[in-house]
Amino acid sequence: MVQALPHLTWFRAFEAAARRLSFTAAAEEIGMTQSAVSQHVKSLEMRLGVALFIRLPRGLSLTDEGRKLLPQVGAALDMLAAAARTFDTTPTEDTLTIATSVSVAQWIIAPHLAEFTKRAPHVRLRFLSTIWPDDFQAIRAYVEIPFGSEKQVGQNAVLLTPNRLIALKSPAVAGDLKDLPLIESVGTSDGWRSWKHAVGGDPRPSIFVDSYGAALNMAVHGNGVALVSELLAGHVLQTGQLVRAHAAYAPCNEGYYLRINEAEPTAVLFRDWLMQRLAMDLPSPAPDAAKA
Repeated sequence: MVQALPHLTWFRAFEAAARRLSFTAAAEEIGMTQSAVSQHVKSLEMRLGVALFIRLPRGLSLTDEGRKLLPQVGAALDMLAAAARTFDTTPTEDTLTIATSVSVAQWIIAPHLAEFTKRAPHVRLRFLSTIWPDDFQAIRAYVEIPFGSEKQVGQNAVLLTPNRLIALKSPAVAGDLKDLPLIESVGTSDGWRSWKHAVGGDPRPSIFVDSYGAALNMAVHGNGVALVSELLAGHVLQTGQLVRAHAAYAPCNEGYYLRINEAEPTAVLFRDWLMQRLAMDLPSPAPDAAKA
């Protein structure tokens, strides 16, 4: 039986960390969190069955296996980058290119996109799936919605609010939060540990996914309580697909940002529609007392 290849993201995290000999420096370079880079490398080590780094108090050192793997991974990533460059990702004159994560496209844009296309029937839309800020460097889009910290995202980007974490579950799932399976989105700085510091208790997730959107999908199907960005939750709350599992919320150090090409009229039109839709779709802020 052919064994599946390790995730490309694992190799990408390893290659950056091996060049910089630092998970922190690698995270800054590729637009991930330090914990995400560390977890991806650990997953690759477990998959290959070898240690790739020696963890030192002030950095990293490659093992013999890591030194052997680095040039092969570096060459492979260079080949993939070269292959991608052969395709022109420049927006065409009559197409509005929107670069965003699948989570935003699925849970914020898609439920209401017919409103925008009715308002602007002449505009053709192209969605590019991206997540981390460095993903946007390889494309050229009129509208960009990156996820990350303010430092990672860079200038000329507006934070979309509310930017905090809320706990959601299917209305068909009975029980208190402390008694239900918890769903964790891996790769972000904040999660159930942030909830513990802000709200209390001892939450221990048992289901792990790689995005807030995937966590929402798991919760919709009754698999447990998802802790996700409140920004994504407006439609599922309004339609009753999910309900609040707890009245409290936790702070978010990362978030979704919006950046557009102001010189492109269709990008301005989309930005204005999206901001209006978010204002209509999002639930009212929970009172501060809910933190207690």
